[in-house]
Amino acid sequence: MKKKTGIARLFEIAGERKGLLILSGILSAGSAACMLIPYLAVYQILSKLLYYNTDLNHIDSNILIHWGWIAFIGLIIGLILLYASLMFSHVAAFRILYGLRIKLAEHLGKLSLGYLNSSSTGAIKKTMEQNIEKIETFIAHTIPDLVNVTATVILMFFIFFSLNGWMATICLTCIILSIGLQFATFFGKKANEFMKTYFDTQEQMSASAVQYVRGMPIVKIFGQSVRSFCQFNEEIETYKRYALKVCDTYQPGMITFTVLLNSLVTFIIPAGLLLLSGNPENIALATVWLFFIIMGPGVASPIYKLTFLGSGTKEINEGVNRIDNIFAEKVVSETPYPKIPTSYDIEFKNVSFAYKNIKEGTRTEALKNISFVAKHGEITALVGPSGSGKSTIANLIPRFWDIISQGEISIGGINIKNIETRQLMNMVSFVFQDTFLFFDTLYENIRVGRPDATQEEVIAAAQAAQCHDFIQNLPNGYNTTIGDTGVYLSGGEAQRVCVARAILKNAPILVLDEATAFADPENEYKMQQALQHLIKDKTVIIIAHRLSSIISAQQILVLKDGTLVQQGRHETLSTIEGVYKKMWNAYTEAFAWQLNNNQK
Repeated sequence: MKKKTGIARLFEIAGERKGLLILSGILSAGSAACMLIPYLAVYQILSKLLYYNTDLNHIDSNILIHWGWIAFIGLIIGLILLYASLMFSHVAAFRILYGLRIKLAEHLGKLSLGYLNSSSTGAIKKTMEQNIEKIETFIAHTIPDLVNVTATVILMFFIFFSLNGWMATICLTCIILSIGLQFATFFGKKANEFMKTYFDTQEQMSASAVQYVRGMPIVKIFGQSVRSFCQFNEEIETYKRYALKVCDTYQPGMITFTVLLNSLVTFIIPAGLLLLSGNPENIALATVWLFFIIMGPGVASPIYKLTFLGSGTKEINEGVNRIDNIFAEKVVSETPYPKIPTSYDIEFKNVSFAYKNIKEGTRTEALKNISFVAKHGEITALVGPSGSGKSTIANLIPRFWDIISQGEISIGGINIKNIETRQLMNMVSFVFQDTFLFFDTLYENIRVGRPDATQEEVIAAAQAAQCHDFIQNLPNGYNTTIGDTGVYLSGGEAQRVCVARAILKNAPILVLDEATAFADPENEYKMQQALQHLIKDKTVIIIAHRLSSIISAQQILVLKDGTLVQQGRHETLSTIEGVYKKMWNAYTEAFAWQLNNNQK
């Protein structure tokens, strides 16, 4: 079955709460009918005034008051029905948006890390916030407004044609020409290209803005301006050029549309005079003519609204396409017959892996025919130059990426593809050098490791990670919020919170990326004690940058250019020629280096 697109797709999304929206539409149509009652009252009053134009004293004032009350009551009922219509449409919209955000978040959580790394944070953020929020505009406002405007126009022309076919035809012709012109302008091929460019430039500018804000310290330190941040500046310039081009393109059509739609009276006046010239005593025709002069411009208002609804819907539709593009991304496959390992040895068998950039059509080899076994209860260290594949190996274990080209990874003899993803994630803990803490309390940041943990267990994990003392000294202890609305932690403190999170999770497999990188000399020993507690009876993978931290590792894997070039213990590798010995010599020589500003 072909997937729906455009307006059909928008209505498909809205149809998830069909009952509420149908009720909203009925109430909106009823409101449109009631809003026309004051115009009907004006027509009746006009007819009386013209009929008794020679002697207004003969007019029954009670009739005029009667029609005045009818107009007032019709207006009040119309407003009440419109309010009720918008209430139901908003309830439907917020329920749909809630469900859509949950679905999108769950889907993103099931995608491979490769997709998230190849997509800009700004683009995903814009999709989850602005693009979904614009669907609320369509459901809560556009749908009831569309019904209201359509009902208003249909009823008005029903009234027009029932009064005088010639003048009604003149109004209808002007409106059809103006709508046709706008439809060609906003829904043509060029409009589609403009809308895609609009979203592309917004996403690129959003992504560059995130980078610019993150790089603000560098910008300030070197006394630069926004223009020195070339990428961000170029995105802003691109958006400016696009906006000016759109304005220049749409300007002639918009001017013609506005003039044509506002010229109804210009055509109605001569048409009415022509009709009255043949029968100047016809009071009824004169009344109808005056009514058209008053009501004709009134048709322009809903038509304007209908036109802007159309252009707004085009923008919303492009946002929906981008949401659907995310849903179209394949999630990490789940086996129909999941298995649970009983041991936790990790084995790589002839694993090769390459990073692919589908948009750019590039492929970067990261690992080539890697084979090793990391035994449970032992430490396996990964060392090598930057870009040698250390992090790739770590990220393949919990299936952040999937092996496609060659090889197999197993835990306890079971291929990780045959382990349920949730179960696999529960088996692995990470403590990375680049820490991430949520904008939440420290208590909740630690409890992320195991959401069902008790308060005593959270505190015990913090004590084991050597972070209990500094947490106690914060304004609200464990309930202190960190981030934008609270306090900021140093790099070492944040890293110890992440260690506490991993201790609380107590997973059988642990991946460490130089977990003491931000610790000062005073706290490094405490961190090492915490890690010693953490790695007990676990399969440990350490991505090592500080070689002194992995001297006692039972196995060291030396990588270079994605290839496993050496394997063994420190005592052996440091004595034989090779990559490891060069790294060890460079590491030890670095301790003897010192700053010296004495010039000879």
